Amino acid sequence: MKEDRLSPFRDAGTDRSTAREVPDTPQTRSPAYKLAFADEDFLCRDELRPVRLQLELLKPELMMGEREITSTIVMFGGARIPEPAQKHTARTQTLADLSEYYDEAREFARLMAEKSKQSGCRENVIVTGGGPGVMEAGNRGAEDAGGCSIGLNIVLPHEQAPNAYVTPDLSFNFHYFAIRKMHFLMRARAITVFPGGFGTMDELFEALTLIQTGRMDRVPFLLFGREFWEKVINWGALADAGTISDEDLDLFRFVDTAQQAMELIENWGVAPPRTDIPGR
Repeated sequence: MKEDRLSPFRDAGTDRSTAREVPDTPQTRSPAYKLAFADEDFLCRDELRPVRLQLELLKPELMMGEREITSTIVMFGGARIPEPAQKHTARTQTLADLSEYYDEAREFARLMAEKSKQSGCRENVIVTGGGPGVMEAGNRGAEDAGGCSIGLNIVLPHEQAPNAYVTPDLSFNFHYFAIRKMHFLMRARAITVFPGGFGTMDELFEALTLIQTGRMDRVPFLLFGREFWEKVINWGALADAGTISDEDLDLFRFVDTAQQAMELIENWGVAPPRTDIPGR
């Protein structure tokens, strides 16, 4: 790797290795002697939060850049939705019924990964939260097509590991929800949202707000499962109350199948960011 470096200075990795070989003395055992960038206790101090935020933004950015990934297809959705073969394990009958969207998510990801493969897995790469349920279905569908996919996992109080279908060198882990959300949307060419709970709602409304307020380009924004979404959110009541405008209801579309989603994405016209907000 040294021959690829542009800097003539000694590299940090070499110094980190050298520092491990120093004589064992009271001075070298002291935390003060540790190289700052190799001192995990130091990096975890509250005062270093700005540095950790930067590192968490930078690491996946560099690694995806090295893979030349230029665009992604975002898949949000519930971790509790089982695949149909396991729907008997669902906690509620509604969750069991929603298992059909596991298959639709898997099929949508498979179709999109077929397109992504044509670009050498650089464009339209599936990205999920890396966990179970709909997220697993998305990564699994990409693998069905022989394509790659990204998983953006996050550390939670309960044990969680990436699902088995995420491309290993595109499997990332986050401490900060905010930075994770940025990576979901920084390369987004389309956003799909499947039935889910608090986490899915959070991701849905954050992304929709960015588009509504002109902070993000309009991209295909598809909600899978009209019946579910119209039952849990009274979209018309928001518009009637004036808290959103009628035009805001045009920022997204409902779909029920993977094929419908593919057709809408392929025929979605280019739309620049809003320069004003209707209703204000």
